Parts: sequence; C-alpha cells; structure tokens
Amino acid sequence: MNYQFNWELVLSGKYGDWIIDGLILTLKISAVSIVFTMLLGTIVAVMRMSKVKPLEWLSFAYVEFFRNTPLLVQIFFWYFGSYSVLPEAVNEWLYEQDFEFAAGVISLTVYTSAFIAEEIRAGIFSIPKNQLEASRATGLSFLQSYRFVILPQAFRIIIPPLISQSLNLIKNSSLVMTIGVMELTYMARQIESYTFHGFEAFTVATLIYLMISLVTSFCINMYNKHFLLQIKY
Repeated sequence: MNYQFNWELVLSGKYGDWIIDGLILTLKISAVSIVFTMLLGTIVAVMRMSKVKPLEWLSFAYVEFFRNTPLLVQIFFWYFGSYSVLPEAVNEWLYEQDFEFAAGVISLTVYTSAFIAEEIRAGIFSIPKNQLEASRATGLSFLQSYRFVILPQAFRIIIPPLISQSLNLIKNSSLVMTIGVMELTYMARQIESYTFHGFEAFTVATLIYLMISLVTSFCINMYNKHFLLQIKY
C-alpha cells in the first residue's frame, strides 16, 4: 500500500473551511428540526390522548405511517413531491428561500416527531390518572391540564428517550446530503472527490458526529441531574 495520509490537507485551507461550513449547517438543520419535532410530537401525543375519535385516529395514522416508512423515502418525497401536497403559495415561498434546507427540516421533523409522540405518550401514561381528574376539578380545561400539570411531569420522566431521539435526528441529518444540503457528510464527500483522501475526510466527519453526540448527551444529562436535584431538595 502506497497510500500517504495527509491530515493537514483536510483540516486546513479551503477544505478545512468546508468542514466547518458543513458542521455549522449540520448544527443548524438539527437544531431547527429538533425544535419543530418537539412541538409537533407533543401535539400528536396530546391528540392521541384526547377523547375525540377523529383526532385519535388521525394521530394514530400519522404515527404509524411515518414510523414505518424509511426516512430516505420521506426526504425524496418532500423534495420531489412537496408541490403536490403543500399549497402553491407555500411552495413558491420555499423555493424563494432555501428549498433543500426546508425539505430536509420537514422530512426530519415529521419522521422523528412520530417517535417523539410515542415517547411523550408513554410519559403521560406514567402519570397517575387522578392528577388529570384533580386538575380538571379545579376548573382547568383539558388542554390547560396537560399544559400546566401533565406534560411538565411527563417531560421530566422521558428525558433519556428524548436524548436518544435527538441524537438520532442529528445523525439522520446526514441523509439530507442526498438532496443537495451541504452539511457535514456532503462536505466530506466533496473533499474526497477533490483530493481522493476519503479516509481522512470521513474520519474527521465521524469524529465530529461523535463529539456532537457526546456533548449533547452530556449537557442534557447534566441539566436533567441538576433539575432533579432541585426538585428533590
């Protein structure tokens, strides 16, 4: 083997800048998707817990459909077929913005929110039913009871699975390179194409993904530990 490793080539100059740009875009699309995922997942979970049958059926169909279809297929669907689903005005606005980024966020959000909804629903089931009844007895509506009583407790319980789903979303964001989003994996692939030093490029990308996951997990666990200590004492 005559392969000559050249780490400086990947970590400096314009290729180093490409890695940084890809990292920034990965963090950006992951952060935006996580926020929308938590919001949508919470809405779907509350719909599953409501006594309104159409809402229950709709949320059940949503969860089962998006959990059981491949993420890559969903990415291609929102990129190539969104014009058939979204209103024309929305499509025009998305094309005026960064359409690839928007398609990536939508696909990551709808896919991961289906899993998040089930995690939240499991957390709600762990709350004693008499708490909902007691909150309703005080005059709170169904939505107010969930907002002020049930959901805050459920979220504290499901912190570990939420961390896992958030990390999965960050790693899954690498798939949006298939529709031209120039995130970290896309940039590593570009560096390999230009320099033929794919080992170095993808090793750096792998280590960066590992660092993101470890830092995210550490920060959320520390927050959770601190919060639980405050509750305890």
